[in-house]
Amino acid sequence: MKKIIILIGNYGSGKTEIAINMALMASAQGKRTLAVDLDRINDYYRMSDQIKMLENKHISVVSPTFVGKGVSQTVMPAAVASAFDQDWDLVIFDVGGDPAGAISLARYHQDFAELAPEQLEVYDIVNVFRPMSETAEKIIKLKGDMEGFARQTVSGFVNNSNLMSYASADDLRRGYEVIKEASIISGIPVAHTTGRRECLEEFLSDGRDTKYIGIPIALDTYVRRN
Repeated sequence: MKKIIILIGNYGSGKTEIAINMALMASAQGKRTLAVDLDRINDYYRMSDQIKMLENKHISVVSPTFVGKGVSQTVMPAAVASAFDQDWDLVIFDVGGDPAGAISLARYHQDFAELAPEQLEVYDIVNVFRPMSETAEKIIKLKGDMEGFARQTVSGFVNNSNLMSYASADDLRRGYEVIKEASIISGIPVAHTTGRRECLEEFLSDGRDTKYIGIPIALDTYVRRN
């Protein structure tokens, strides 16, 4: 059965890095995988820079830039439709971290609505070091705004708290406490905790409540800053 994962969240929360890592892990397991990049504005963290690498790993990519392919944004709707029309095992939607990005997802609301409940996951990627995500209250407020624009309901939080090149296990520890509070207040579970392998391993060795960790995902770095 096809599985679709939507990644939403604040600008700079790490959605694209997680999308790439999830796609690579699925492809390595032999799954037919499609990555859909709906970030039409942000040229700072771009999946499009990794199209060749992803396709070499047998991952299909739909991107608003289609680097080197001469495909423009005007044909994006038809390309995105392949996520629903074709026989994929996993489709990952990387949604821009602003209202415009979320609204671009909303146009496919009816396609998502036709999926069985177990086919769709909507993850709110949270980095508590980004603006508007520093507290549980801010996380819940931003989540509600993004849900309204995207016309989707978040099914799980992802703790991706880090300070970029200065990332440490302490970042994940801080994220754990804040996102745990957001989970308790909202009733939304923590689906994953993600981070660089060494930081994640140190964090997990603390023995915190796995209910607020979810399934850990060690990330390799692919996204570069332009």
